[in-house]
Amino acid sequence: MLQLKIVSPEKIEFDGAVESVLVPGTMGQFEILNDHAPIISTLQCGTVVFTTADGKQQLEIQGGFVEVQKNKVSLCVELKAKE
Repeated sequence: MLQLKIVSPEKIEFDGAVESVLVPGTMGQFEILNDHAPIISTLQCGTVVFTTADGKQQLEIQGGFVEVQKNKVSLCVELKAKE
């Protein structure tokens, strides 16, 4: 399992265990699974999808950054404005 923490300027959006995370990278969408290589990447406008024990959840973002290290995934994101 991965430990995912998603932080926006307003609050901690999510903090918990997940099976996978799909992020909209600047060079294309990519999935983070258990034992992923360490990486830091920018994120573009799109949808972050993460799978928990309760099922899939998603979050619309304007952009941000992702860091993966030793099964810990940290996302610092700007949320998309709700219409």
